[in-house]
Amino acid sequence: MIISEATCISNTAHGYPHTPGIYSMEQLQGWKPVVEAVTGKGAVFVSQLWHVGRASHPDYQPGGALPVSASAIPITDGTQVFAPSQGKMVDFVAPRALEEEEIPAVVEQYRQAARNALDVGFSAVEIHGANGYLVDQFFKSESNHRTDGYGGSIEKRCRFALEVVDAVCSEVGADRTGIRLSLFGGFQNATDTHPYALGSYLLEELNKRGLLYVWRGPLIAAGGYKRESGMHAVQSGHADLVAYGRLFIANPDLPLRFCLDAPLNPYHRDTFYTFDDLGYTDYPRLQDTEYREEFLGAHPCALDQP
Repeated sequence: MIISEATCISNTAHGYPHTPGIYSMEQLQGWKPVVEAVTGKGAVFVSQLWHVGRASHPDYQPGGALPVSASAIPITDGTQVFAPSQGKMVDFVAPRALEEEEIPAVVEQYRQAARNALDVGFSAVEIHGANGYLVDQFFKSESNHRTDGYGGSIEKRCRFALEVVDAVCSEVGADRTGIRLSLFGGFQNATDTHPYALGSYLLEELNKRGLLYVWRGPLIAAGGYKRESGMHAVQSGHADLVAYGRLFIANPDLPLRFCLDAPLNPYHRDTFYTFDDLGYTDYPRLQDTEYREEFLGAHPCALDQP
């Protein structure tokens, strides 16, 4: 299973240069050959639906408007945002709090993005509810100081996320809907005063909905795993699946290398967020390295694997 890079649900959801969207006809046409190439190799391809919320800048917003969030509280943890108009990293601005009557339209954007994803061939969708982006901003007490129906108690702070989940499930089915969470994370000031209580309530609500993966369904662990630690996580019952990001970027045949316990290409962090083929499609496969004979000589059929 491959989860796509974070993909914006609307033209107000962006906060980084060169990030994809899944809301315009041009974008949908662009996704089709990508999805066909991935699923044609037998992979399950999941579209990650994303709205950055306050982790943006007016340069990315229509008409230079302020980014939106749960509350008008800026990110102040030292992270910055790239401002194209200035050509450099700058501090985040204070966002505009979404009005309560605006929220249903944002929920609808998630629903439409999920439909678009399946229409272009994705197998399922994952709602990005982690790392201090919009869904997470509503969850967390640090970023949500609302006093209406979407703030205050844990139940109210989870309301936006659950409305998004319900809208997406109604459109594509709970069995095609997953969610990514970072309840104990602190990136971009995404902290909560009572994360255990938040997680307990949220996960119970999500479990009622029978999602493709969450706590009582298949659990995917991610974050710094290697071959051995990933195997241990599954064998020990800590997780059902393990997600790899950095290692997969540098090793397009990562499953094969893991299977053969072959050496891995080192990744180059300085090309993670560029937009050309350097550091993106130019990492060699095992068959094109000095280790070809050592690891593939006894397994020639491995060359036929996708």
